[in-house]
Amino acid sequence: MITKGKEINFQQQELKGRDFLTLADYSQNEINYLLDLADYIKKQKQEGVAFEPLKGKTLGMIFEKSSTRTRVSFEAGIYQLGGLGIFLSSKDIQIGRGEPISDTAQVLSGYLDGIMIRTFSQDTVEELAAYANIPVINGLTDLYHPCQVLADLQTIKEIKGKLKGMKVVYIGDGNNMAHSLMIGAAIMGMELVVSAPEGYQPDSVVTEKAIELANEHDAKIKIEKDPSIAVKDADVIYTDVWASMGQEEEQMKREFDFDGYQVNEALLAEAKSDVTFMHCLPAHRGEEVSAEVIDGKHSVVFQQAENRLHAQKALMTALMG
Repeated sequence: MITKGKEINFQQQELKGRDFLTLADYSQNEINYLLDLADYIKKQKQEGVAFEPLKGKTLGMIFEKSSTRTRVSFEAGIYQLGGLGIFLSSKDIQIGRGEPISDTAQVLSGYLDGIMIRTFSQDTVEELAAYANIPVINGLTDLYHPCQVLADLQTIKEIKGKLKGMKVVYIGDGNNMAHSLMIGAAIMGMELVVSAPEGYQPDSVVTEKAIELANEHDAKIKIEKDPSIAVKDADVIYTDVWASMGQEEEQMKREFDFDGYQVNEALLAEAKSDVTFMHCLPAHRGEEVSAEVIDGKHSVVFQQAENRLHAQKALMTALMG
């Protein structure tokens, strides 16, 4: 745990130099440490206390996918930690013109102290990390979104007071969000139910990995097609857009296929009375979630979004500090 005073004991979980490619690479103790550190950093910011362990450090931020929350939270975060963030669009650097990822990784390792990449293929992130000798952080791929889930775990813990035993129900496309939630929930001893229509359920390999981790941590991972059954006794209901970035041409088909999977007041009524609603944003009101729910008393989507900043500051501090 983090000390109560002004100093933090970073030796309790030695993460310096590690990559952050998927939550499956981290133990429960390590994730708890990151969450404790995120809470500490958030409190310091709220109290106006400077916390700058990354003075003189530089983070390179590679974007092959556009972003609001990922870019602003990482760029603001590294600045607030005393460091510098450099935005690197794939349109502007040689990785977008055919330079091998291995070459890019080795070149950037000579300039930077860390790399955050938001891209399409998980293989790209894995290859970048294999050739870089500085920490590589997965800002999002089509397979995983671990930074979002780190912030989600922080948010759930803030609201519910604990993680172990909490029941989280994810409703919608079995995408990168569903995958990382399954992995994170399994490691932290939670119950995670994914409710998705046929043809949109999570990747089978990821599901098997999550179940394996769940068995190690007294957690539960389930797939339930019927959302009204899935949300029984839910502590948290979570959803995401039906058509993610790059799937826009499937929008109309997905609206048809996801009929009955909207998170609305009727569905919330099937869960616990103090159920919390979460969404990684951006949201499409009237599609995956009704305006009454996302703008209602159960919603914590903006607290959740803010925690991206604090969780990622903790991550950068631990890996780069």
